[in-house]
Amino acid sequence: MIVLVTGGNRGIGHEVCRQFAARGDTVVLTARSTAAATDAAAAIPGEVHPLCLDVTVEADVVRVAGTVIERYGYVDALVNNAAILYDTWQHAPDADLDQVRQAAETNLYGPWRLVQALLPALRASAHPRVVNVSSEAASFASMGGATPAYTASKVGLNALTRMLAADLRGDGILVNAVCPGWVATDMGGAGGRPVGEGARGIVWAAGLPDDGPTGGFFRDGHPLPW
Repeated sequence: MIVLVTGGNRGIGHEVCRQFAARGDTVVLTARSTAAATDAAAAIPGEVHPLCLDVTVEADVVRVAGTVIERYGYVDALVNNAAILYDTWQHAPDADLDQVRQAAETNLYGPWRLVQALLPALRASAHPRVVNVSSEAASFASMGGATPAYTASKVGLNALTRMLAADLRGDGILVNAVCPGWVATDMGGAGGRPVGEGARGIVWAAGLPDDGPTGGFFRDGHPLPW
């Protein structure tokens, strides 16, 4: 498979890249700086190729999409992993709306513009998949008032997942949201489960069979309530 992973230089994203490469897949590892992407790719054995990509910058997205299409001709799986601003210090009544907008630019609009730019490459794949890395914080079933910027942006990402799944079903593109759970990363903090466990569900969703689910919300391959 040809797989593109955003935010692949650390945490969940880096582990996802490692797991794909260990399976023999070709991985396009992206990060916001060339140095970060290059160093992260060099740390993973296998076919891992770095590209600089800031998902909030339209010109970056267009450039990367063009590079991938020129280099490979298609993309089998897009993993929208890049995310920012786990704002544990905020609550909805007095949240800084500038921070909410900032979170949405990366966590919602970034994946949205990347899917749009890579649609020709996904449609050229025999088994195209889009995996949006979300969070159970965005589940209405258990939502509270904390982390409003992060939570609202992930709610939007879940909605985007449903809309894309409905519109792209006819193209054979399966689109799902995956929560990796509370994982011990820079964003998640200490005390979470091993990063490898969280990453496995993302890799699973990228390798679903053609008759697999689309428009779903999962953790470890099991459905989560919206």
